[in-house]
Amino acid sequence: MNNKPAEQVRNFAIAGHAGSGKTALSDLILFKSGAVPRLGSVDQKTSVSDYRPEEQEKGCSLYASPMTCEWNDTRLFFIDTPGNADFFGDTIAALNICDMALVVVDGVDGVEIGTTRSWRVCRQHNIPRAILINSLDRENSDFNRVLESVQEAYGRTACVPMTIPVGAEANFSKVVSVLGSGDVPDELADEVKAYKSQLTDTAAESDEELMMRYLEGEELTEEEILAGLHSAIVSGDLIPVFAGSVGEDVGIEELLNGLVSLGPNPLVRGSMPTSNGDLEVTTDGTGHAFVFKSLIDPFVGQLNMFRVYSGKFTADSELRNVTQGEKDRIGGLLAVNGKDQEPIDSAGPGDIIAIAKLKNTKINDTVNTDGSKAQFLPIVFPKPTMSYACYAVKKGEEDKITTGLLKLSEEDPTAQIRRDAETHEILLDGLGDQHLSIIVGRLKANYKVDVELRTPKVPYREAITGNGKAVYRHKKQTGGHGQFAEVHLRVEVTEEEFEFVNEVVGGNIPRNFIPAVEKGVRSAMERGPLANCRVIGIRSTVYDGKHHPVDSSDMAFQIASRSAFREAMRGATPILLEPIQTVRVTVPDEYMGDIHGDLNHRRGRILGMEMEEGLQVVQAEVPLAEMFSYSTQLRSLTQGRGSFDMEFARYDQVPANVARDIQDKVAKDAEAE
Repeated sequence: MNNKPAEQVRNFAIAGHAGSGKTALSDLILFKSGAVPRLGSVDQKTSVSDYRPEEQEKGCSLYASPMTCEWNDTRLFFIDTPGNADFFGDTIAALNICDMALVVVDGVDGVEIGTTRSWRVCRQHNIPRAILINSLDRENSDFNRVLESVQEAYGRTACVPMTIPVGAEANFSKVVSVLGSGDVPDELADEVKAYKSQLTDTAAESDEELMMRYLEGEELTEEEILAGLHSAIVSGDLIPVFAGSVGEDVGIEELLNGLVSLGPNPLVRGSMPTSNGDLEVTTDGTGHAFVFKSLIDPFVGQLNMFRVYSGKFTADSELRNVTQGEKDRIGGLLAVNGKDQEPIDSAGPGDIIAIAKLKNTKINDTVNTDGSKAQFLPIVFPKPTMSYACYAVKKGEEDKITTGLLKLSEEDPTAQIRRDAETHEILLDGLGDQHLSIIVGRLKANYKVDVELRTPKVPYREAITGNGKAVYRHKKQTGGHGQFAEVHLRVEVTEEEFEFVNEVVGGNIPRNFIPAVEKGVRSAMERGPLANCRVIGIRSTVYDGKHHPVDSSDMAFQIASRSAFREAMRGATPILLEPIQTVRVTVPDEYMGDIHGDLNHRRGRILGMEMEEGLQVVQAEVPLAEMFSYSTQLRSLTQGRGSFDMEFARYDQVPANVARDIQDKVAKDAEAE
């Protein structure tokens, strides 16, 4: 690979809805540029991007795949990203580290949930964008209709065509450049003129001096227009729209030319925010880079993907991991195209490269060449929306499950492994059932562990709605010293999770035994009387008791206070509480009726609705117990066009009929044991 000066480097993430043609575009770019000798194909399982076995089996991207090639004497680094919501963590990582996003929109289906999901990330991080309206050769494709939907969702004045199609569907043969000087069919002349005028206005508005000259009637040169458009793209005031068909290789050359001439180079941003203030972007000096992806390569072991922001990295040199506080050594730098890696001597600003076999280097780590303390801001990955409890098919392999899943979670931060302290289950959290099934499949393939996935136990809580009192005497006589303790306990509702109050006077319970009383109460609160769940929201007051100068002990008072608490709670009208999640469901308008009906069926409460970038967003509160299968159901209801996220809101009372079912199940499970 030939290194280029930073001014001749462009990097971008290819994002959009699943099936819009991102991977086919990536393969075509590599082929057209001469980076690969033959055109890869998803259907034929020869794609450079989708090279992993699970991607070839599914026929779609599951991971972000960095690639590189040269076009018009410019080095391109680009990342093919997954469009499926279950694998959106990799897309977020790619968008965070690239200087631009190329959003691919299907020429038939238009703006979809995957489009908006990527767009939202770009907007949040002020990432410059371009749009390719793809597949214009397909039946029912319509450039103008899709352009209208794009402008409606993302800005009518911002989204302006740079190329427009000649012909439609099977007759789509080429594109016309709005700013070009080539032949324009008569039927498109007025359209091209209008768009050119709009682009010229946008270019002029990007610079005050250009604006004054333009208003005075002076004609701007092509270089001035391009410079103005470049500034408008960087600021987000312009989102250039390109027409094309990846399948027929129409309009792709014009797209690449546009990305090279209009896209930002890595020096444009000037500085990068870090934990120690802004870091100036320079072409030489201290190297500063960020780890955005990590994977286990079957041949070279762990491979970390870096985006270089400033300075220079060279092969066979020292590296400092600022985040982990450790030194390491670069054995070699690698340029990556799918599973293929090419050694390179150095890397500078904008380069997306890989380094193998680094010790203790993870996603979100900052590395540099001089040990300065500045760290780049971490990528914020989406929160899990689905959980499964993992049970070993073979007894005794629980530790192997945990070890394997922890390794896989280092490669995929959206997959989280934890052991629930209440239910004692090993829980695997992720972004959907497809995501988790891929993780489990990799666990079996890489670590030879079979896992059975079950619906997790819900961490219910118990509380009281009234007041209760109890007196309990623990008395046990054995050979030698006996056991004696008497505890008078009162329980009341409180806003705090737990309060313990000592109102004993006169030494009826010596002060040295009061901590044992509290310890007994806390122990009893771990398993409430209704369903053996943790108790919350209780003030427990010990107001009297008795002791024996010889037979009383810490253990005796713990036993007495545990029993007193249980009796007092039974008299205080105990209730069962369940976790309630705040849920945001994003879907096209035509599915709103089905979504409302399904949420109501899940005991959900609709809080409101709003329109966001052309899609409906439903906000609701739903019990966690009803959400374990929601990812699968939402995909079925919306044909894969819906997405959701959720987070814990609070605990709320379980309806009486549901509470009875829960208690009956707990009782049966206890009998079975």
